[in-house]
Amino acid sequence: MDLVSLIGTILAFIVIIVGTVLKGSSVEALWNPAAFVIVFLGTIAALLVQNSGKVLKHAMSMFPLVYKPPQHQPSDLISRIVGWSEISRRQGLLGLEPQIDSESDTFVRKGLQLLVDGSEPEAIRGVLEVEVGAREHHDLAGAKVFENAGIFSPTMGIIGAVMGLMAVMQNLADPSKLGHGIAAAFVATIYGVALANLLMLPMSARLKALIHKQTQMREILIEGLVAIAEGANPRQIEAKLQGYLA
Repeated sequence: MDLVSLIGTILAFIVIIVGTVLKGSSVEALWNPAAFVIVFLGTIAALLVQNSGKVLKHAMSMFPLVYKPPQHQPSDLISRIVGWSEISRRQGLLGLEPQIDSESDTFVRKGLQLLVDGSEPEAIRGVLEVEVGAREHHDLAGAKVFENAGIFSPTMGIIGAVMGLMAVMQNLADPSKLGHGIAAAFVATIYGVALANLLMLPMSARLKALIHKQTQMREILIEGLVAIAEGANPRQIEAKLQGYLA
């Protein structure tokens, strides 16, 4: 669990609630069913129109990564690659075959299998780079869903505010309804702006950073496997891959 992201999310809600109270309003004033429907359901509707079901499903599967990100440790991966190169120098590439089943990551297993099968270095690079590009594109499309939600929600907030003001204009003759209508208009704006800037856009940026780290890990793996296929010295491989940690 990433406590920093969790604390940030909790703090976002606290800021809105405490700020409302300090401004002399009440917490109850923040709840408005009409504003909720317009902003939240309106944003979801826009996302449904823009994205395919496959992309939306992938985006939802990525959501937990904001709070439980994978532990990317490039130094550990480099150590494993150096270990593989030492095995290959002592036992040959076939000596790496037992390592395949011990790996949980399908990408790592695929790379090791290509190496054990005796594929040419450039063939290994070509196959794995295609997969890296495809996975990165797929993951970025999922992260883009949250970014687009951050773009749509303020606009939905403005729509809710305008609709609230329309209700006010229709009830100018009844002063008792003016306050409720104006409050509903402002609540919709708060929902839209807060949803975008305190949740959706930060989540999108967080996911993009994780995708970048994951891509870097895969690039390290590719360079390491290619170097092993070329018969490079383990120390040379380690020195080359250490450049990714600079």
